[in-house]
Formats: sequence, structure tokens, C-alpha cells
Amino acid sequence: MSSQNTIIKEAQFSPKIKTYILLAVAFFCTISIIGIPFLIVWLLGLGQYIGRRYYENIHCRLTNKHLEFKKGVFFKVEKTIPLENIQDITFIENPFLNYLDLRILKIETAGHSNPGGSDMKLIGIMDTQGFKQAVLDQREVLLSNSKPDNKGYQGVEKTNLLLENIRDLLEIIKDKS
Repeated sequence: MSSQNTIIKEAQFSPKIKTYILLAVAFFCTISIIGIPFLIVWLLGLGQYIGRRYYENIHCRLTNKHLEFKKGVFFKVEKTIPLENIQDITFIENPFLNYLDLRILKIETAGHSNPGGSDMKLIGIMDTQGFKQAVLDQREVLLSNSKPDNKGYQGVEKTNLLLENIRDLLEIIKDKS
């Protein structure tokens, strides 16, 4: 994760993510006949180990220009999303997540390559509403600072004037030949 940006807010994750991972994988192993032998190994300790490692390796922070996210146990994933590209932030709740007092924050960006999917899914952020609001507020600050002002308009006028001068010079050259 980059260190040159100012950190606005660092997400804190609930330790209940470990239980969520354990139960979610156990559920999918149970409903698939092929997964039942794996379920025994999962419940005897592998699931607790994976859940603990996932919790230790999950990080998310909001900087003045980006949302940075890092996760993974065996395969590490690190994403940096520019705030100006964020199109939608969605909460996902269901009875299973409510039982564990967890929320999923799904972030989608403009032009993402996975239609119907998301660019980032954050499971188990503590104070999810506050983190979402901080992202939206910082995005608004960034977008309001990048709007063109009169200086940008004057630059366009100068460019147009320069192009007109070039056109006039080309016409003079054309007339001489």
C-alpha cells in the first residue's frame, strides 16, 4: 500500500469474520456431496486456521485519493481504487450476516471489467456506515477540488488562439506557393 498519500481512515474488521468463513465454507461443503469429506478436515481445524490467517491479512484504508485493500491467505490480492472512479457503494445484509453482526460493503467503479460483479467486497468492517460515509465524503472533496475553474477556461482560449495563428500562417504559406 502506498505511503505517499495521507491516510484519512483505516478500516477495523470484526473478528467474527473468522466464524463467517468457517460457517460459509462448511455450508457449501455440506450442500455438495463431494465436499462432505473435506468438511471433516475443515471443521477439525483447517477452517479455524484459514479464518484466522484471513483476518490477520485483511486491511483496508482510505487515503486522500484512493481506497486501498489487501486480503488473502494463500493468494494475496491488493487493490487500489481511485476515489473518482467509484460509482456505487452498496450494503449487503442477510439473516446469516445479521446473526454474526456483519455487513458487506460492495464497491463498484466506472468501467469495471466484471459486469454484475464488484471491484471490491469488504466483509465485516466495524462501523460500516461510518466508513462508507468517509469514503463518500472524501470522494466529494476530491471531485470538488478537481473541477475546472477560470484558469482552465483561459487555457482553452489560449489554445484556440494558438491554433488560429497556426491556421493563418499555413494559409500564408499556401498562398506563397
